[in-house]
Amino acid sequence: MTVEQVNDEILIRVSSQIDREEIQRIIDLIKLKEATAKSIATQDSIDRLAQESQRGWWAANRKRFIRE
Repeated sequence: MTVEQVNDEILIRVSSQIDREEIQRIIDLIKLKEATAKSIATQDSIDRLAQESQRGWWAANRKRFIRE
């Protein structure tokens, strides 16, 4: 594996023998880190937003799972 910095990018080269699904999971994590790098959100506010969206989803989809 080699890692090099070129201008404002970091290039990572790995052997093609590495499992592609594992590499994709690592890439997904890096994308998340890149997307949230400048975020000022706190973990608490993220947790509250997640709870609110789950409640909203349940309210919109409850009838699909529970017959009244």
